[in-house]
Amino acid sequence: MTSLAKYPHPHAEDSTGADRALMTEPPKDDLVRFLEDRFACAQSCTECARACALLVSSTELGPVAPHQHGPVRPVPSGGPPQAPLDLRRALLLSVEVCDATCRLLSEEAHQDEYGLRLQVEWCRAVTLECAHACDRERDAADCAEQCRACARACTDFLVTLD
Repeated sequence: MTSLAKYPHPHAEDSTGADRALMTEPPKDDLVRFLEDRFACAQSCTECARACALLVSSTELGPVAPHQHGPVRPVPSGGPPQAPLDLRRALLLSVEVCDATCRLLSEEAHQDEYGLRLQVEWCRAVTLECAHACDRERDAADCAEQCRACARACTDFLVTLD
């Protein structure tokens, strides 16, 4: 298992003795792969968030029907296509999670492997769920593909962490 502790922060103060032995330099190929996969994952998260945000902004819920019991449902109307509430929720969650994951992956000083792993695993799960929600809509194929690409990039990065 590759640990982030093997990748010391580039601006860390020089350690001596036992501390230096704990922060051994990883093979250069491993470090390059780690950084490339991390960047690819962050970039894919950004593209997924953008695609989901575009799909949300191009659809609207429309006026709300009066109801006595049960969930609020949009009333069909002319104009832009309307997104079902479950798709809209999936898209908005995907935007938020992908954005947060990209920010976390972009932090140079972030060294919490456990937290990073949890965030990337969550991102992978949310984007796959969003892709499935997009599959049920006829105008969401591009967003579904971006979500799947993000999930693949998350999987690749998680393999790098192992």
